[in-house]
Amino acid sequence: MATLVEIVTRPAVRPQVVRACESLIEAEVASKSGLSALALKAGYKLVRAIKPTMVGDVVDHLLPEFAAALEPFLLEAREAEARERGRRTLPQVFEARVAGDPARVAAALLSVTDARAARASGPLKKTYERLRSTADEHVRAAVPGLARALAPFAE
Repeated sequence: MATLVEIVTRPAVRPQVVRACESLIEAEVASKSGLSALALKAGYKLVRAIKPTMVGDVVDHLLPEFAAALEPFLLEAREAEARERGRRTLPQVFEARVAGDPARVAAALLSVTDARAARASGPLKKTYERLRSTADEHVRAAVPGLARALAPFAE
């Protein structure tokens, strides 16, 4: 059986996954409200103005690492789907598994960005450190959307 990394990095699949994740990020940023959202939205708008492809480029670059971090969820979904004997498809079980554990999913994904940030320097590292305290909350909120975006690719 293929790993999640192998699945989402297939040439025909990768662009679809990147687009789905980019759309998810855009929707999550747009859905934020309040004072803290102003800074987030302004920063996102600035990034898009400077380099419109930056979000997609970053998702594409980090996709293998993110997929590896989510591999345990696919393995658990495969085991659960086998136990269910056809009551739900693997994509349905995978979506439920990911959406049902936002804290664990957020920790897995943020371990990837934390490791990257640890190797960074200068303004990028300082910006990440400043935003990291609220990252867990934002990633947890995005997990149901991430589960919906990735489920069609589970096999």
